Amino acid sequence: MQVNLTTYNNNWYNPGSAVKRLLWYYTSCIFFKSGIFPIYSLKRFLLRLFGGRIGKRVLIKPYVNIKYPWFLEIGDHTWIGENVWIDNLCNVKIGSNVCISQGAYLLTGNHDYKSQSFDLIVKDIIIEDGVWIGAKSTVCPGVTCKSHSLLSVGSVATKNLEEFTIYQGNPAISIKERIVS
Repeated sequence: MQVNLTTYNNNWYNPGSAVKRLLWYYTSCIFFKSGIFPIYSLKRFLLRLFGGRIGKRVLIKPYVNIKYPWFLEIGDHTWIGENVWIDNLCNVKIGSNVCISQGAYLLTGNHDYKSQSFDLIVKDIIIEDGVWIGAKSTVCPGVTCKSHSLLSVGSVATKNLEEFTIYQGNPAISIKERIVS
């Protein structure tokens, strides 16, 4: 057997109406993927308008790519840095007081490499309160980053991160306890 992409079929996957996705695409290009509108309150309003559940005083820097806001929940006082990509083909839940540093990538979709048709696989991501996702880090599908865990710069979380623990590497491994004083 070999991969045959002509047999690929993800008809089961429905991220919302084509009109909604098109409206979001242009809204995102103007207000999120650019540096033209750095107004946090406007960004929160637009995410809510498109079905996102967005907390108080969430800061979203310029050049942020959010696939589908209707699959996004963000708690209070969370920071989303420049060039973050939230590729949320399904639910991404981000807690309060979370820092997602510049260039981080939250990835909810993948493909079944064993399948001839290379089927789409989607799994939720949960980032609990107080977590720090370091710059240029990746959180893979199905991962839960537990309370106050830390994924250091350039690391890749392929498995759940335990609370108050610092992780580093690709794949990320526990390197020490995170002590918040």
